[in-house]
Amino acid sequence: MNRFGHMRYILNPNIALRSWQLVPYAYYIKGERNAKGLKKDEFGFLSACDGKTVLPSGEDSDLARRFLANGMIHPAEEGEELSAWSKPRVCKNRYFPAMNLMITGKCNYNCIHCFNAADNAPLMSEWTMDEMNTLLDQARDCGINAFTITGGEPMLHRNFFEIIEGIYSRGMYVEELNTNGYFINGKALERMRSIGCIPLVKISFDGIGYHDWMRNHKGAEETALRAIALCVENGFPVKVQTNMNRRNCDSMHETAEMLDAMGVNEMRIIRTTEAPRWLRNAGDACLTFEEYYDKALLLWKEYAAEDHVMALTVWQFGTLYPRAGFYTLAAMNSCTGEYRETAPVCKGNRGMIAVSANGNVFPCHQMSGYYEQHGDNLGNVKQTPLEELLSGGMYLDEVCTTLGTLREKNEKCGKCPHFEHCNGGCRAIALALTGDKLGIDPSKCFFWANGYAEKIAAALPDYETNI
Repeated sequence: MNRFGHMRYILNPNIALRSWQLVPYAYYIKGERNAKGLKKDEFGFLSACDGKTVLPSGEDSDLARRFLANGMIHPAEEGEELSAWSKPRVCKNRYFPAMNLMITGKCNYNCIHCFNAADNAPLMSEWTMDEMNTLLDQARDCGINAFTITGGEPMLHRNFFEIIEGIYSRGMYVEELNTNGYFINGKALERMRSIGCIPLVKISFDGIGYHDWMRNHKGAEETALRAIALCVENGFPVKVQTNMNRRNCDSMHETAEMLDAMGVNEMRIIRTTEAPRWLRNAGDACLTFEEYYDKALLLWKEYAAEDHVMALTVWQFGTLYPRAGFYTLAAMNSCTGEYRETAPVCKGNRGMIAVSANGNVFPCHQMSGYYEQHGDNLGNVKQTPLEELLSGGMYLDEVCTTLGTLREKNEKCGKCPHFEHCNGGCRAIALALTGDKLGIDPSKCFFWANGYAEKIAAALPDYETNI
C-alpha cells in the first residue's frame, strides 16, 4: 500500500475472467464447469487486478474489500503476473462452457448396442494431434472450460495422454472420462494424476453375468470390475453406466449392491434404447416404458430399504440419494413457477457441444447415430472454425430451440398440463422413437399419465423430493 491508500491487486490463480455474446461479464473458478456472472463495475474492477494497475485499497473500496474477503484477489507481490488462463478473454461466440469430445471412433470392443454406429460397422475416424491442437486452441479461444473425453474407447488413441496434457496446458480441464476400463492400470492413473487430471471416470458395466454379452467381448466383465476397483483405490471418483434391457434387468439389484460395496459414487442405469444397431443385434430385448419404470420403482424401493451410500440413477426416471434420504425426478425439469418459454429445449445441449471423431457436431452424442444415418449435418469443426459454429448457423439454431417453439410445433405437448414440468422431455428419445426432433418424448408422457410420481412417493415414504 502506498501513502495514498492505493494498492496493486492480482486475481487469484483459480480465477479467470471471460466475456461472451450475451454474457459479457463473467468469471470461471478453476475446476468448475460453469461461469458465474458479474456486474459491469465488478468486471471492470477485476479486469484491473493485473498486478500492475494501482487501485483503491480495501479500506477505501467496497469492491476491493469484498473480493479480498471472498478470495478472488490478493495484494500483488513484486513481479507477480497473471497466468495466460486468468487474463481477461473476450470471446466472440455464444457462451458454451463445455465440450463432449470423441477423440476416436475406434474401439477394442464391438458392443451390440453402440449408438455411435448407424449400422454394424464401427466408426473408425480419429483425430490427429495436429487437428487436435488446432481444436484445443479454438476451444480455449471460445472460452470452453471443461471436457468430457469419450470414444469409441478414448484410451485406445495413441496420443491419449498428449491430448489430456494439451487440455490442461491451455488452462482447461477434463471433467469426465468415458471408458470401458480395458486400458486403466496403476501407471495410467498415475500419469493422469501427474498432469493434474483426476476426472470422474465413467466406466461401463452392464450387470453381473451380462457384461461380456453386451460388450461382445470375453473377459470384459472381469476387466471392468478390475478398473473400477483400481480407480476407487487411487482416489478417482467412479460413475458406473449400465444398460438395462429384458435380458439383464433382474441382475440390477445384485449389481447395485456390489458396486456400492466397491465404493462407486454413482450407478446410472440406462434403458437400452431403440438405436439401429441394438435392434439389429438384440431384436425385442428393449423394455417397454412400463416394464422399465416398474423395474426402476422396485429397484429403488429395495435399494432404499437397505443401508447404502452410492447414488442410484435410473435414466429418465430419477436419482436416489440414500445418504441424504432424497430423490429427484427426471420428468421434473421445472418446478412450479420456474418454467420459461425462452429456455432451451435441453439445458445440457445448450451448455455442451458434442464433437465426433470425424469432426461433426451434434446436440449430444446419443443423437449422433441418427444424424449420421440420415445425413443431417449441423457443421464440422475440421471444416468450419469452432467460433463460427458457436456464433450462428444450423448448429446454434438447433441447440437454441426454445421450449416455446417446441410447445408451438408439437400439438400434444402444447395442450399437456404437465409440459411446464417435463419441458417436453428428452430430444434424443423423441428423435429415436418418433423421428421428429420436436416430437413427444413417450417416456415422459407415460410417466405422468400413469402416476409414477405418486407411485415413487408411496414406495419411498421416508424420502423427500423437490415436488
